[in-house]
Formats: sequence, C-alpha cells, structure tokens
Amino acid sequence: MLRRFLGSAGKPKSVNDTAADHAADHAQTATFSTDADGQAWTPPTWEEIVSTHSGRVYRLAYRLTGNQHDAEDLTQEVFVRVFRSLSTYTPGTFEGWLHRITTNLFLDMVRRKQRIRFDALGEDAAERLPSREPSPQQVFNDAHFDADVQQALDTLAPEFRAAVVLCDIEGLSYEEIAATLGVKLGTVRSRIHRGRSQLRKALAHRSPEARAERRSFVPRVPALGGGGATA
Repeated sequence: MLRRFLGSAGKPKSVNDTAADHAADHAQTATFSTDADGQAWTPPTWEEIVSTHSGRVYRLAYRLTGNQHDAEDLTQEVFVRVFRSLSTYTPGTFEGWLHRITTNLFLDMVRRKQRIRFDALGEDAAERLPSREPSPQQVFNDAHFDADVQQALDTLAPEFRAAVVLCDIEGLSYEEIAATLGVKLGTVRSRIHRGRSQLRKALAHRSPEARAERRSFVPRVPALGGGGATA
C-alpha cells in the first residue's frame, strides 16, 4: 500500500525496511528548520521523516499490537497518514503528533476488528504471541523486555495497553498521554493504574517471591534399593 505513495523519486522502498535500519536511533529528536526570518515553518522532506522517525513508530506499533505483521501494517498506515496530513500539520512537537496518530490508528484498528470479527477474537491468540527468534525489525528489544512481558501486555484491553505503553515504555507524562488519547487526566491515571495492576497479576510468576519459592522447592525422589519394598 505504501509503495504506491513512494513511487520511484528517490524515496525509500519500504518504511519497514527503514525502520529496521534506524531502530537504534529511535530516541533521536527531529529538528526541522524555519526560513531566514524565523516566521515560516519548512516542512521536513519525506526522507527526513522516515529516516528520523520510522524506528520510533515501529517500536510503538509493535508494543501496541504485539506482533510483527500488525506492527508493520500499522507503521505503514501511520506514514501514509503523515504523508497525507503533513501540509496541514501545525508546527509543534512532531514526536507527539506521531504518538497521537499511531495510538489512535491502533485503537481504530482494534475497533474495526471487533466489529468485523467479533466472534473470532479468541481464536487467534496463539498467532499474536511474539516470536522468540529476533528479527531485524525487533532489534530494539532489550534484554529486559522479552516475549513474556509482551504477552502480558497483549492481555490488556487496548485502552489500558495504550496508556501503559505510552507511560512506561515511551516515557510520556500523564498530561502528554491525555493529549495524545484525547481523554481527561483522571481517565489516564485510571487506565494506567488498572493496566499496571493487571500486568502485575499476569507477571506474578516473575516476582522475587515466586522465584524464591521455586528455588526452595525440592522434589522428593524415592531412594533406590536398600530396604525398598519387594514385589
């Protein structure tokens, strides 16, 4: 879908390919120039947008969707929306604008699937589990954020998942999340609180107490020979 917009005028052949190349640079902040008198904003080029932001957008899309296929689709949707809307963008925090587009498109995607495939929502759980084999697009995963945590995120309601991901992974403030999602600050606090509570339950087996209990459990093995009962 995206390739139809990219054409052949020197633009990247795939947003997702670029995301893999630039995943390590996801924390980079864009600075786009104004003209000499400082009055007019100069829109960034397509190449600047993709090279600067593709890794960040893909990372957020993967955390929200929980699988590579949907993350790639969502990433392409985001950049198509950016491509179409750039002329109407009001200069401000470009990263915040991308957060808002990505999160809202994710929630729209979930609602669309619920309407179309409501009776099959529980049948694709296994397909949504992230692969344990790292792919080029998943190089941003660090050693402390593994498939177990991603699977726990997938169990959250989409609204809770979006709030938790934006807060605890993307590092946005409650105020920024409220602006991104278009909800009240109290709603953000409630969603994060409930989402974190559900995550703690889903990851209870990883708590220090659970690990200590597993280490202290020693199975009893019957002794061989030496006074054992005979048939």
